[in-house]
Amino acid sequence: MSIYFFAIFVSFLINSLLIVPFINFLYKIKFRRAQQSTKDAFDKKTPIFDKHNKEKAGRPVGGGILTVILTVILFLFFLLLFTIFERPLLTNYPSFFSEIRIILFTFISFALLGIYDDLNKIFFWKKKDFFGLRLRHKLIIEVILAGIVSWWLFSDLKIDIIHIPFFGVYNISYLYILFSTFTIVAFSNAVNITDGIDGLASGVLLITLLSFWVIAHAIIDVPTLLFLAVWIGGIISFLYFNIYPARLFLGDAGALSFGATFAVIGLILGKSFALPIIGGVFMIEISSSLIQLVSKRFFKRKVFAVAPFHLWLQYKNWDEPKIAMRMWVISILFSVFGLMIAFLK
Repeated sequence: MSIYFFAIFVSFLINSLLIVPFINFLYKIKFRRAQQSTKDAFDKKTPIFDKHNKEKAGRPVGGGILTVILTVILFLFFLLLFTIFERPLLTNYPSFFSEIRIILFTFISFALLGIYDDLNKIFFWKKKDFFGLRLRHKLIIEVILAGIVSWWLFSDLKIDIIHIPFFGVYNISYLYILFSTFTIVAFSNAVNITDGIDGLASGVLLITLLSFWVIAHAIIDVPTLLFLAVWIGGIISFLYFNIYPARLFLGDAGALSFGATFAVIGLILGKSFALPIIGGVFMIEISSSLIQLVSKRFFKRKVFAVAPFHLWLQYKNWDEPKIAMRMWVISILFSVFGLMIAFLK
């Protein structure tokens, strides 16, 4: 157990030592939130968002990039230590190598997609001839990446069941690939949508990852335990600089990667039913945006004055710290309930 706490501490320490120089680097290359109006899921200007977030213009985005890079490096480093000291990489699956490959592929591939999207928004948004990464284009790429991961979950890890507490275990065979793909894409975008105010997405993510860490420890899945430990250390360091008033933001690189990997870890742990409960705040955020999108697209009217949910609270004149911290409390309650569901037979 001590090795995992040590991994959290080392990850936190290294991230903390490098994050300030990294923030300065982002300022130097002008990797910052643009001054133009932000666009929402409907690709329309959002004056309500601009009103409540205009002071954030010019602050650096891409904070998730450092966390991704250091998490991958430190995870591989601790895996090497396990090998050198001949500690077993216990797993519930046929191959720990396949489990590691799936986690790292998800983490890195969605981060690369997010980096491209961030670069497009920051440096190329004025160029009309530039092939912009529109919503439908991004969704297509996300589905392709999630489909690859889902196939590996099904073929390599032999996951093809869903456990529903009180009802039993159901083998859904190849339908699991569709289910998994939808889940990964949904959470990737859910975390991205939640990353709208200081400390919200990163704080909620920290709480939910701690819940997964409890589950991974209970079922003794060493690769996932180790990855979560290193990742949690990085998130703690990032959150320190992301709470109000934030010095930097996750950006799409961090949000897309973290959301997709969050979903994949939930699936690897075999807690597909508890996953949306533990990630309840993310579900509220994406559901409010989806309801608004469907209503505008098909009924030509808004259900909410603005979406997602945290922006609606800002519209109601809630302060950012109040929104973030109360959402953390709600996330703790969701996580406790989700853990209870996760351990039911």
